[in-house]
Amino acid sequence: MAIITVSRQLASLGDEISAKIAEELGYAYFGKKEIENRIVELGFPAAKLAKFDERKLGFLAALTRGRDEYLNYLQTAIFEAASQNNCVIVGRGSFIILKELENHVSCRFIADERVRTDRLQKELHCSFKTAAKKIAESEAQQKGFHKGFFNFDIHDPAMFHVLVNTAMLDVDSIVASLLALTKSCVTPEKDATGHKKIEELLIGQRIVNMLVFDYNLNINFLRASIENKRITLHGVADSSAIVEKALTIVSCELPDYEINSVISIVQDFKAYRQ
Repeated sequence: MAIITVSRQLASLGDEISAKIAEELGYAYFGKKEIENRIVELGFPAAKLAKFDERKLGFLAALTRGRDEYLNYLQTAIFEAASQNNCVIVGRGSFIILKELENHVSCRFIADERVRTDRLQKELHCSFKTAAKKIAESEAQQKGFHKGFFNFDIHDPAMFHVLVNTAMLDVDSIVASLLALTKSCVTPEKDATGHKKIEELLIGQRIVNMLVFDYNLNINFLRASIENKRITLHGVADSSAIVEKALTIVSCELPDYEINSVISIVQDFKAYRQ
């Protein structure tokens, strides 16, 4: 009936709360391992994950085509998970990727830095200094990941339905509150609308993957939006011939859809290097 996405600070108990919500609702759970495994299964090299997966992009990584490839595979994995409905998805900007869905509830878990440092120190049996360093590193990586891939400030609460300070509430109370919220705000009508939308998003992402990975078309920032059996291609290409080829391919693959393009033609635009 709902898709719950979770963003969390390190040692904010976000993973524990997410798992318990999934258990209480009988929902599928997609955490770090599940999403990583699916990204690799889809075709992204496992050796490259460390450069991009919930990481702050380095200067060179941000300028390579691998950055866009990772994002395409990530979005595919998130859309596939969401298409199952009744699921909890943790991290990786899923709350942004699924922001258009009406049956989506986005949560962010935070806590005072001192509280989180104490928790991590006990969990890892390490010094306070080591725990504090790990938290600072995690904060920087999370901030950089969301800025680099989605141009979003992770400290901005505007995109979350719920922002919870886990230093002030216990896990059971938080879980009970979120269960009640989910059941009350996701109506059957919203669920049906959201399910239709995720099907469109998944088709759009598969179109992008087909053009980029199967046909190797040089269209950067490619995106396919779908509404009422109409597909619109967005992006930047260096020739109209590439755009025409893309339109022909999509028309052949999806003959029941009307195909349009708003791809910008920039003749001196150069593709990213690998």
